Amino acid sequence: MHLLTVFSHPLPDKYPAAIVEAFHAPILAAGHSIDLLDLHAEAFDPRFTEADHAHFWGGPKPEDVAAYQRRVEKADRLVFIFPVYWWGMPAMMKGWIERVFTGGWAYIFGAGVQDRGVAPPKALLGNRPTILIGIGGASRKTYEKYGYNTAMCSQIVLGTFAYCGITDVQSHLILDVEGDANSELREQHLEKVKRIAGEFLSPTRQIRNAKDDHLSGFVCH
Repeated sequence: MHLLTVFSHPLPDKYPAAIVEAFHAPILAAGHSIDLLDLHAEAFDPRFTEADHAHFWGGPKPEDVAAYQRRVEKADRLVFIFPVYWWGMPAMMKGWIERVFTGGWAYIFGAGVQDRGVAPPKALLGNRPTILIGIGGASRKTYEKYGYNTAMCSQIVLGTFAYCGITDVQSHLILDVEGDANSELREQHLEKVKRIAGEFLSPTRQIRNAKDDHLSGFVCH
């Protein structure tokens, strides 16, 4: 198995990086390969430029976008690990999706650009098993009280990944991580992430369907 990990955090010595390391440990121990796409370390430019806009309307694909798409194509499975900023992905990661999940590659309207606004969209990405791990400082009670977890699942899992054909998505929120009072809980979270990775490798893992989950009321946990 070849895993692509997309990671967004500016500092390599903080807790989100420890989550990445914990998730990778069982993957590497099982002899699988990992491509770590550290958006900050690679100085990815998340800005949707004039060149991106031109490609959106049928122009040439920017070279950096094409390179990132090839890395996705090589992966059997995907994982996205990120701190939760304002109840969503950081701008760096959101910008990566906006630039890389392009029309004609991730989805298409009819036969192409000429059918935008006429034909319904069709997903083009293969259904690679995918895990999302969001790391938040707020409490789980806060997420559940205001429905932030439900909103994130609808926006990211359903509206982004399932829209492009990736419906086998597991979404996890690692919460209550800030401050000295949560130091023990942070250690427990690292073990939880290792278990999530181990289950991700299991041949008997439950295959999810994001659309079915949405209709049944399933939310991030």
